[in-house]
Amino acid sequence: MSTEKPTAVRVYLARVRTALADLPAGEVEEILEDVRPHLAEMEVELGPSARVEALIERLGTPESYAAELRSSGGYPPPADGVATTVLKTPKEHSLFGARFALWGLVFCAAGLALFAFGAGVSVNPDALLGLLLLAPVFALSLWFLHSRGIAAVLALPEAVRVRDTLRKFREDRKGDRTLSYLGSLKPAWWVACAAVLVVFGLFLMLRHSYALLLLPFLIAAAVAVVWAGPRTSGDRRLLWIVVPVSAFVVGGGFGGIGAMVDRVGHSPYFPDSTPYSASYASDQYGNQQLRYGDEELKNVYAFDADGKPLTDVYLYDEQGRPLTITRYGCEQSTGTEARRGVDNRFPRPQLVQGTQDANGNLDGYNGYRAYCHEVTGVPFAAAIPKPVPAPPSKPSGAPESPKPSGSTPATPSSAVPTSSAPPTR
Repeated sequence: MSTEKPTAVRVYLARVRTALADLPAGEVEEILEDVRPHLAEMEVELGPSARVEALIERLGTPESYAAELRSSGGYPPPADGVATTVLKTPKEHSLFGARFALWGLVFCAAGLALFAFGAGVSVNPDALLGLLLLAPVFALSLWFLHSRGIAAVLALPEAVRVRDTLRKFREDRKGDRTLSYLGSLKPAWWVACAAVLVVFGLFLMLRHSYALLLLPFLIAAAVAVVWAGPRTSGDRRLLWIVVPVSAFVVGGGFGGIGAMVDRVGHSPYFPDSTPYSASYASDQYGNQQLRYGDEELKNVYAFDADGKPLTDVYLYDEQGRPLTITRYGCEQSTGTEARRGVDNRFPRPQLVQGTQDANGNLDGYNGYRAYCHEVTGVPFAAAIPKPVPAPPSKPSGAPESPKPSGSTPATPSSAVPTSSAPPTR
C-alpha cells in the first residue's frame, strides 16, 4: 500500500476526531475503530490516487460524517467551541443539482411504490410499464449525485432538518429505544426485501407467462439490496439503491396482499337476474373465467342472422374490457390437453380426448395410450328465429274508408241457407 492511502484516511479521521472532541476519549476511539476498516476499504476501492477529496465525495465532509455518527450512536450535539467547520468545494455551491438528486430520489421511490402496488393488486405486470416514465428522472438524479457529490446533498437544509429531527427523537429515551430496535432489524429487512422481490416476480408469472422477462431484473435488484443495504452507513450514495428497492417492496407487498384478500373473498360469479354473467373469478392458472349461472364456460359460438357461424370473434364487456380466458390445445408429445395462454378470441377448437392401442385403433385396451385431437367448426346447428314483420301502421290523419249507407254487415246465420223441415205423413 502506498503512503498516500493511509494519509487520506488519517486526515479524514483526524477531522472526524476533532468534530467529536467533546465526547469522552475512550468513546471517540471506539467510534473511530468501528469506521476505520470501512474507510480503509473504500480508499483501496478508489485506487492509488485516492485523496481526502475523494472520501468527501463518497461520505460527505468529516464534520457531517461525525454528526451522523453522533446521531446513530445516541450522543448529544457538539458542545460550544468544538470545531464544526464544513469544507466547501466549488461543486457544493450549486444547490439545484444537489436538490434535484435528493428530490429525484424521493419522487422515484414514491412512483415505484405506486406502480408496484398497482401491479400487485391487479396481478398484471403491464402496470409496471409506468416505470419507464421514472427512468429519466432517476438517471438525472444519479447524474447530479455524481457531479455534485453526496456532501452537497447532505448539506441541504431539508437534509439537515431531517437529521436534527432524528437527533431530537433519539434524545428521548423511548425514541432512542425505538430507533435502536429498528436499527437491529436492518439485516432482516434486506433479506426480506430480496425474498419479496423474487416472490413478487413468481406471483406475476402465475397470471402472465411473459412476466418471466421481468424476473431477472427483480433478482438483480434483490442481490443489489442485500449487498448495498449493510453498506449504507459508510457510503450514503448507496441510498439511491436501497430506498427505491425498499419502496418497490413495500408497494408490491401491499398490492399482493390486497390481491390475495380479494381473491379469497371473491364470489365465483356475480349475482344477477339473468343466467349469464361475465364474472372475473379465477381458474387454476389464475386467469379469468366466463360463467353461465354456476357453470364455467370454455367456449362461445356466434352466428349471424342467417344462421351462419362466425369465426375470429373477439368479446368485450360493457366497459371495453376483453373477456380473456384460458385457451387450451393438444400437447403432441403427451397426447393430453395443455394450456396455450389467454385471449378473448372465439370460438376455440374442440379437444377430443381418448385412448388408442398400438395399431392406432381408437379406444383400444391393449397397450393403450392417450391421444388428443383438435376439431374446428361448430358441433351443432343453430336455428336463428326470424323476426316477425310488424303490420304497417296507418298514417296519422288518413280518412277512414266510407261504408255504404243502409247496409248491414252480414252475419254467419244469414250467409248459411236454412233447410225446411221434412213433411210429416
